Amino acid sequence: MNYWLMKSEPHVYPWEMLVKDKKTHWDGVRNYQARNMMRDEMKLGDLVFFYHSNFKPPHVAGVARICREGYPDFTAQDPDSKYFDEKATPENPRWMMVDIEPVKQMENIVSLQEMRDNPALDGMKLLMKGSRLSVQPVTKKHFEIVCKMGGLNNIPE
Repeated sequence: MNYWLMKSEPHVYPWEMLVKDKKTHWDGVRNYQARNMMRDEMKLGDLVFFYHSNFKPPHVAGVARICREGYPDFTAQDPDSKYFDEKATPENPRWMMVDIEPVKQMENIVSLQEMRDNPALDGMKLLMKGSRLSVQPVTKKHFEIVCKMGGLNNIPE
């Protein structure tokens, strides 16, 4: 199993909306490195931290699961979408997305500052200078630590 962190701005798509919707497609990623991870590395059942970015405080709100592996991001081919890419075609979709479903809400949100203050999280991609990817890997060790910080005694199944 792999572990991930995916960022969403709460005013665009908050954790509560994922819980209400029961699943969603993760569209609009327009970074090749993040696209490649969604296309090549994210697998059915992988766990994901749902991270609220551009919020005070930025934080992990819950744990989600990959419920559909990478497939073409249809918003890239929709001229009415803010994620439209004129170079994307059915033959060469360029951009990918995955579907996620909620697993468990954090008992307590885990803020970016709390993670920075925890020496056991040294080396976590999110905490590295210049790390701005909206999709990033998380080690199992770091995933376990953040789950415990959030009041989850074990990694949810």
